[in-house]
Amino acid sequence: MNAPPVRVAGHFGEFLQGRIGPAGPVALISVPCPAVAVAGWHCPGAGLSIHGSGQRLVTPDRARRFVARLGLGLSGRVRLSAAMPAGGGAGASTATLVALARLAGAGDPPEVIARACIAAEGASDPLMFPAPERLLWASREGRVLRHLPALPRIDVIGGFLGPGRRTDAGDQDFPDIRDLVDAWVTAAHAGRVEALADIAADSARRTLALRGPAGDPTDALAHELGAAGLVIGHTGSARGLLFVPGRIPEAAAGALRAAGMTGIVRFRVGARV
Repeated sequence: MNAPPVRVAGHFGEFLQGRIGPAGPVALISVPCPAVAVAGWHCPGAGLSIHGSGQRLVTPDRARRFVARLGLGLSGRVRLSAAMPAGGGAGASTATLVALARLAGAGDPPEVIARACIAAEGASDPLMFPAPERLLWASREGRVLRHLPALPRIDVIGGFLGPGRRTDAGDQDFPDIRDLVDAWVTAAHAGRVEALADIAADSARRTLALRGPAGDPTDALAHELGAAGLVIGHTGSARGLLFVPGRIPEAAAGALRAAGMTGIVRFRVGARV
């Protein structure tokens, strides 16, 4: 591979996801996760072939159409590797498209890449932005609804539970979270980890109550392990527990595996202490 590799970090579910008002757009706040990412390598040449490691992330035709929307071309051999399952609620699809844009030499602002992702798939995570957790993102429209405060540090441990569930761009069946967004901004300004975790847990519970699956063990695990809250992939299988920094118990990973989770990851979100 001749060109330098690229790496696009995914996310691990969402702190919040739902409608902004009963008839408002579907919006979310991502949980950025450096532990899951799509890596890409490109060797220029004739034609276009795309190879993956265990899963087909994108077809050559779709890749060509996507980069053409950016006014670019891409030819030769591309290899992609995803450290997250498709349908996991970890951004594999968006991260793949952003990786292709970067391999093709895109220097566009994030908003331009986001519009191309929306045109390609009908929905997008804000992974083309440097701090996605600081955006209230209209995921079906590819636009920022609100800029958010920086987060205090939050420790996260989680995994993937059950089969993948790919996002349906036409799906609008989400709870109203307008009240949670306002509470989130207040808690983030104050740097209150416990309050933020509790708000994220409320979003997860609302979505699980409306959309299922029934019997999800994540809330019970949060109580058992002393977590401050939880996050889920609102349209995927990611499940995570939120902790005040330094308080993840040693038994946490084993408890998550015993509950049926796979691909256990542990990471930190936020910059303020």
